Amino acid sequence: MAEALTIDREHTAVLIMDYQNDIVSNVAASYPHLLDRAAAVVSGARRAGVPVMYVVVQFRPGHPEVSARNKLFSAMKTSGRLAEGTPGAAVHDRVTPQAGEIIVTKRRVGAFSTTDMETVLRAHNVTTLVLLGIATSGVVLSTVRWAADADYEMIVLEDCCADADTEVHRVLTQKVFPRQTTVVQSQEFLQALGA
Repeated sequence: MAEALTIDREHTAVLIMDYQNDIVSNVAASYPHLLDRAAAVVSGARRAGVPVMYVVVQFRPGHPEVSARNKLFSAMKTSGRLAEGTPGAAVHDRVTPQAGEIIVTKRRVGAFSTTDMETVLRAHNVTTLVLLGIATSGVVLSTVRWAADADYEMIVLEDCCADADTEVHRVLTQKVFPRQTTVVQSQEFLQALGA
């Protein structure tokens, strides 16, 4: 029998990663309840007093941070997607940040690379990360690997993560992430919070 999930509210933060309009639109059809679940998690965490922190990927006008050698981001540079201040780069309205919530801007895939995420987490005495993000094979995987190497405890909310390739999502959440994280459904997390 699996051990019941417990949450140390004083040392936990929810990281909602890349829930931006241009990114959500890539997976919305395959994950019709994704935004409902993410909104419930954000609301429940706020009610329970657990900090909600946002991670977004954005680029300056003209994408000067993007090298032509970067296969993933050079396509975004060409299209102009995810430029600061554009509607596509904004956090989706269903999970929009409230005043005072931290937004960490990144220039690459993971939540730690090219950001001050670790400084922010240390300042808030966070040792456990609750991860939800798009894409499972992008920001979630990169963040899991980095955070595991930095000795953070992690909970991945499987039904609040999404990937354009549903088989890759399945393999990561069922085979790869459980080696370094606790993988649960959002409802189990909300129950553990008492939210």
